[in-house]
Amino acid sequence: MKLPESLREQLKTPLGVLLRDTSKENILHHIPKGSFIITVGDATTEKILSFGMIPSLSIVDGFEKRQKRDIPSGGVTKMSCDNPAGQITAQSIDTIRNALKSKLPVQIMVSGEEDLLVLPVCVHAPQNSVVLYGQPNEGLVIVKVTQEIRNKTQQLLNLMN
Repeated sequence: MKLPESLREQLKTPLGVLLRDTSKENILHHIPKGSFIITVGDATTEKILSFGMIPSLSIVDGFEKRQKRDIPSGGVTKMSCDNPAGQITAQSIDTIRNALKSKLPVQIMVSGEEDLLVLPVCVHAPQNSVVLYGQPNEGLVIVKVTQEIRNKTQQLLNLMN
């Protein structure tokens, strides 16, 4: 699935709450206790790990704004997939589905770009999930996965077919 030009602007709108204050206290205030935490992006994953929290699922590509990054990943089940920039591959969606059924925590290393994988993650995440991802140059977005979010992200995916 390729990202059509017509959707680029729409995807700049955060799917959830945009936090400009990304302090530990403010982020934790927006994550309900007992949530299934999913991070998408290297900086977001690194930030949550720095709080001493281990996401149930993290999706990274080893880069942040085109700069190589090393994300610590001790004790996690590792998976990988190919996902070129501006696309969502069937392999990526299958890897996300398999990760959610695997021994947690899981880290998916993406060869390509992970940004758009927020969409299939929101569609397939368990009911009590919270998805965190970075909004470039603005802050951190926290999305509580609800049926409304599932429907919205599925509609966006359908527009990419």
